[in-house]
Amino acid sequence: MYQHILIATDGSPLSEKAVTSGLELAALARARVIALKVIPRYPRKFFDGGLPLDVLEIKRIEDDWAEQAHALMRKVKDEGSQAGVLVKTLVVKSDLVAEAIIAAAKRHDCDLIVMASHGRKGVKRVLLGSETLNVLTHSEIPVLVLR
Repeated sequence: MYQHILIATDGSPLSEKAVTSGLELAALARARVIALKVIPRYPRKFFDGGLPLDVLEIKRIEDDWAEQAHALMRKVKDEGSQAGVLVKTLVVKSDLVAEAIIAAAKRHDCDLIVMASHGRKGVKRVLLGSETLNVLTHSEIPVLVLR
């Protein structure tokens, strides 16, 4: 069975269900868990999709995102403790979410990645992309996708 599970979350309700399921699986397998939240960097240029803001405002925004991510990770760690699962939390800054998830799983010798699929279809999927699909496509580590 699995020994070390990476659970990726973005804090959405669907992702919260995946966290709960991942922790339940870890409890059954007596596995350790890495809970991961990837936060983006604020776009620095107008052409990157960002509004022209001064450096201090950008830092404030990024600090807010980081604090929200750490609060989410504390919640996941508490849920893991209640389930009897050892959870190590990790917050990573990256604009390449799928790559960051795969890299963290490799770095921490995980043998399973658990994450949610938001089930976007058609134009939304093309325009917004799918980090889950990118992880599925590029990961050499098994991926459990929950909906």
